[in-house]
Amino acid sequence: MAVQSVSERTNSPRLRRWVITSLGVVVVLIIGLVGWTLYQNTYDIREEKVTITGGLVPLQGVLALPDHGDGPFGLVVFVHGDGPIDATHETFYRPLWESFAQAGYASLSWDKPGVNGAPGNWLGQSMDDRAAETEAAIEWARGRSDIDPARIGLWGASQAGWVMPKVVNLDSDIAFVIAVSPAVNWLEQGEFNTRAELSERNASADAFEKARADRVKSLEQLARDASFDDLVVSGEADGLTEDRWNFIRKNYRSDARADLETVDVPVLLILGGHDVNVDVADTESVYRELLDSPGQLVVKKYPEATHSLVEKNLEDSELMSTLVAVLAPRSLFAPGYLADQAAFLAGIQG
Repeated sequence: MAVQSVSERTNSPRLRRWVITSLGVVVVLIIGLVGWTLYQNTYDIREEKVTITGGLVPLQGVLALPDHGDGPFGLVVFVHGDGPIDATHETFYRPLWESFAQAGYASLSWDKPGVNGAPGNWLGQSMDDRAAETEAAIEWARGRSDIDPARIGLWGASQAGWVMPKVVNLDSDIAFVIAVSPAVNWLEQGEFNTRAELSERNASADAFEKARADRVKSLEQLARDASFDDLVVSGEADGLTEDRWNFIRKNYRSDARADLETVDVPVLLILGGHDVNVDVADTESVYRELLDSPGQLVVKKYPEATHSLVEKNLEDSELMSTLVAVLAPRSLFAPGYLADQAAFLAGIQG
């Protein structure tokens, strides 16, 4: 029997057909994956880039309108948490915008000062500065014919817990607040966060003691209003920039209680059961104590969610969270999170 050479096998019609078929399947799968990704990242909203004027500096913003209709629409004004956050929060906000649009609301968000080339520096802001910035954006929005001035409210996460109550007290026409994992007291939150993260890592007793000692030193520096140069000289500037230290100096006394006491609008409080940034039990207790008008406060808890309202098992896996963020971004959040907010908005009367 003749032995078939390698070149003959490679050039056989059957093998060629197999290779062509396999390549075709791969191409179809790639096209399908690309198509699915594009579909999942296409939202039923109309995004308009806007320049928000009226504050200390112009803001680079995005106005996300419902996909159909001319309005006037209600408006959710986004108040960011900590960090250099852009208008879409690296696309993280878009599923919320779509959900709000389905309830008849537009959404307004902007790059923090200094982010994406925007003028200013967010690290130079106090919480009062941030509240004034938000109020300026609201006044700008009221000048648009497609926005219903009677249905403008706030959505904010984490650090926004110090900003939104101030805005409500600045503006008697705010219609509602959605508070996601909001902080109450800066120093208490910082201590809770440090201990919670150490506990999650099963840190040693020595690590807890070092964190405690470092915190005492930091508080001493804040109490005497130490400059960044003072911090460098003392050897306690590790991990901090001058801007960050000055931001802390400006804001470390923040406490939301006094501002919350006078909030008289409907509030949706959203909390995750695995939050290591904010003591959600304390936050819930404070909100229930201070927002005590009948029906004023609605609390929604998501036991498996983290500070960002992503389920913990998903957030703990960088690979899985990245894949879900790309292939199914609406599924990134805890079940019910988007729908519960849309239902709350649907019940707001202008």
